[in-house]
Amino acid sequence: MGVDFVSYGYASAVALGGIIGYVKAGSVPSLGAGLLFGSVLGYGAYQLSANPSNYYLTLGTSTVLGGMMGMRYLNSGKFMPPGLIAVLSLAMVARLGARAAGLTSAKVE
Repeated sequence: MGVDFVSYGYASAVALGGIIGYVKAGSVPSLGAGLLFGSVLGYGAYQLSANPSNYYLTLGTSTVLGGMMGMRYLNSGKFMPPGLIAVLSLAMVARLGARAAGLTSAKVE
């Protein structure tokens, strides 16, 4: 079993973004959402590390988070943080979507 560092990094970025939003702006919703989504994505990264074919939780969470943050970016025009999280989410959706479509192989050791 290999560790999925990309997914763990993505989960960490989401959680850290929530923490930074709280520290800089005192935004409790940012903290709650960042920690909630980061925790779910962390568990999804654990599942991906255990079995690369078990991508459903991370793919679904990345899709929802990408849609939410993409709308926030379009409404505010600010790249940081909603645009960055939307781009990272889109990259994860593309990565895991390719796996779901069978375009990439997921080695199960």
